[in-house]
Amino acid sequence: MATERTLIIVKPEGVQRGLVGEVLARFEARGMKLVGLKMMQITPELASRHYAEHQGKPFYEGLVAHITSSPVVVGVLEGPGAIAITRAMMGSTRPAESAPGTIRGDYALSVGLNIIHGSDGGDAAQREIALFFSPDELVNYTRSNERWLTEE
Repeated sequence: MATERTLIIVKPEGVQRGLVGEVLARFEARGMKLVGLKMMQITPELASRHYAEHQGKPFYEGLVAHITSSPVVVGVLEGPGAIAITRAMMGSTRPAESAPGTIRGDYALSVGLNIIHGSDGGDAAQREIALFFSPDELVNYTRSNERWLTEE
Protein backbone atom coordinates (compact mmCIF):
# COMPACT_ATOMS: atom_id res chain seq x y z
CA MET A 1 0.00 0.00 0.00
CA ALA A 2 1.44 3.33 -1.05
CA THR A 3 2.15 6.11 1.41
CA GLU A 4 -0.32 8.94 0.91
CA ARG A 5 -1.21 12.27 2.41
CA THR A 6 -4.74 13.43 3.10
CA LEU A 7 -6.39 16.51 4.57
CA ILE A 8 -8.66 16.46 7.60
CA ILE A 9 -10.64 19.29 9.13
CA VAL A 10 -12.06 19.06 12.63
CA LYS A 11 -15.06 21.22 11.91
CA PRO A 12 -16.50 23.99 14.12
CA GLU A 13 -18.68 21.62 16.14
CA GLY A 14 -15.69 19.37 16.87
CA VAL A 15 -13.68 22.33 18.14
CA GLN A 16 -16.59 23.77 20.13
CA ARG A 17 -17.34 20.39 21.73
CA GLY A 18 -13.70 19.86 22.73
CA LEU A 19 -13.20 16.80 20.51
CA VAL A 20 -9.99 17.84 18.71
CA GLY A 21 -7.72 15.75 20.94
CA GLU A 22 -10.01 12.71 20.71
CA VAL A 23 -10.15 12.89 16.93
CA LEU A 24 -6.41 13.37 16.45
CA ALA A 25 -5.61 10.65 18.99
CA ARG A 26 -7.64 8.12 17.00
CA PHE A 27 -5.62 8.77 13.85
CA GLU A 28 -2.31 8.65 15.68
CA ALA A 29 -3.26 5.44 17.50
CA ARG A 30 -4.11 3.86 14.14
CA GLY A 31 -0.62 4.73 12.89
CA MET A 32 -1.25 7.85 10.82
CA LYS A 33 1.49 10.47 11.09
CA LEU A 34 0.64 14.16 11.44
CA VAL A 35 2.81 16.14 9.02
CA GLY A 36 0.87 19.41 9.24
CA LEU A 37 -1.47 20.86 11.84
CA LYS A 38 -2.98 24.26 12.60
CA MET A 39 -5.97 25.97 14.12
CA MET A 40 -7.52 28.62 11.94
CA GLN A 41 -10.61 30.63 11.12
CA ILE A 42 -11.61 29.77 7.56
CA THR A 43 -12.53 32.86 5.54
CA PRO A 44 -15.53 32.90 3.19
CA GLU A 45 -13.09 33.14 0.26
CA LEU A 46 -11.18 30.02 1.33
CA ALA A 47 -14.46 28.20 2.05
CA SER A 48 -15.72 29.00 -1.45
CA ARG A 49 -12.54 27.52 -2.98
CA HIS A 50 -12.73 24.48 -0.71
CA TYR A 51 -16.40 23.82 -1.57
CA ALA A 52 -16.14 24.91 -5.22
CA GLU A 53 -17.67 21.66 -6.54
CA HIS A 54 -20.83 22.38 -4.54
CA GLN A 55 -21.40 25.93 -5.81
CA GLY A 56 -24.93 26.32 -7.13
CA LYS A 57 -26.31 23.45 -5.04
CA PRO A 58 -29.06 24.23 -2.51
CA PHE A 59 -26.86 23.43 0.49
CA TYR A 60 -23.78 25.42 -0.63
CA GLU A 61 -24.51 28.63 1.30
CA GLY A 62 -25.07 26.62 4.47
CA LEU A 63 -21.75 24.78 4.03
CA VAL A 64 -19.85 28.04 3.73
CA ALA A 65 -21.71 29.66 6.63
CA HIS A 66 -21.05 26.69 8.87
CA ILE A 67 -17.33 26.13 8.13
CA THR A 68 -16.66 29.86 8.69
CA SER A 69 -18.73 30.09 11.90
CA SER A 70 -15.98 29.11 14.35
CA PRO A 71 -12.32 28.05 14.36
CA VAL A 72 -11.37 24.68 12.89
CA VAL A 73 -8.32 22.46 13.20
CA VAL A 74 -6.81 21.48 9.87
CA GLY A 75 -4.29 18.68 9.54
CA VAL A 76 -2.43 16.58 7.03
CA LEU A 77 -2.13 12.88 7.80
CA GLU A 78 0.42 10.61 6.16
CA GLY A 79 0.60 6.86 5.99
CA PRO A 80 0.02 3.77 3.87
CA GLY A 81 -3.46 4.04 2.36
CA ALA A 82 -4.08 7.21 4.38
CA ILE A 83 -7.08 8.34 2.31
CA ALA A 84 -9.06 5.10 2.56
CA ILE A 85 -8.13 4.52 6.19
CA THR A 86 -9.09 8.05 7.18
CA ARG A 87 -12.42 7.82 5.35
CA ALA A 88 -13.22 4.51 7.02
CA MET A 89 -12.35 5.91 10.45
CA MET A 90 -14.57 8.96 9.88
CA GLY A 91 -17.66 6.92 9.01
CA SER A 92 -20.53 7.82 6.73
CA THR A 93 -21.37 11.46 6.07
CA ARG A 94 -24.76 10.57 7.53
CA PRO A 95 -24.05 9.85 11.21
CA ALA A 96 -27.12 7.61 11.54
CA GLU A 97 -25.50 5.29 8.98
CA SER A 98 -22.06 5.42 10.63
CA ALA A 99 -20.88 2.36 12.49
CA PRO A 100 -20.11 2.62 16.19
CA GLY A 101 -16.37 3.07 16.58
CA THR A 102 -16.15 5.60 13.75
CA ILE A 103 -15.72 9.28 14.56
CA ARG A 104 -19.15 10.20 13.22
CA GLY A 105 -20.75 7.06 14.63
CA ASP A 106 -19.49 7.92 18.10
CA TYR A 107 -19.80 11.72 18.16
CA ALA A 108 -22.24 13.03 15.52
CA LEU A 109 -26.04 13.15 15.29
CA SER A 110 -26.67 15.12 12.08
CA VAL A 111 -25.23 15.49 8.60
CA GLY A 112 -24.63 19.22 8.99
CA LEU A 113 -22.73 18.77 12.26
CA ASN A 114 -20.75 15.61 11.48
CA ILE A 115 -17.50 16.63 13.25
CA ILE A 116 -14.90 16.03 10.53
CA HIS A 117 -14.04 16.50 6.87
CA GLY A 118 -11.58 14.29 5.03
CA SER A 119 -10.40 14.27 1.43
CA ASP A 120 -12.35 11.79 -0.68
CA GLY A 121 -9.59 10.81 -3.11
CA GLY A 122 -6.05 11.45 -4.27
CA ASP A 123 -6.81 14.43 -6.50
CA ALA A 124 -9.00 16.02 -3.83
CA ALA A 125 -6.30 15.46 -1.19
CA GLN A 126 -3.66 17.22 -3.27
CA ARG A 127 -5.98 20.13 -4.07
CA GLU A 128 -7.21 20.51 -0.48
CA ILE A 129 -3.76 20.24 1.10
CA ALA A 130 -2.55 23.00 -1.23
CA LEU A 131 -5.51 25.20 -0.22
CA PHE A 132 -4.72 25.01 3.49
CA PHE A 133 -0.95 24.47 3.70
CA SER A 134 2.07 25.89 1.92
CA PRO A 135 4.83 23.34 1.24
CA ASP A 136 7.00 24.82 4.01
CA GLU A 137 4.24 24.14 6.57
CA LEU A 138 4.45 20.38 5.98
CA VAL A 139 7.26 18.40 7.55
CA ASN A 140 8.99 15.18 6.57
CA TYR A 141 10.26 13.06 9.42
CA THR A 142 10.56 9.48 10.58
CA ARG A 143 8.96 8.36 13.82
CA SER A 144 10.78 5.77 15.87
CA ASN A 145 7.74 3.47 15.84
CA GLU A 146 7.30 3.31 12.07
CA ARG A 147 8.97 -0.06 11.72
CA TRP A 148 6.27 -1.47 14.02
CA LEU A 149 3.37 -0.23 11.88
CA THR A 150 3.79 -1.91 8.50
CA GLU A 151 5.51 -4.91 7.02
CA GLU A 152 8.35 -4.35 4.60
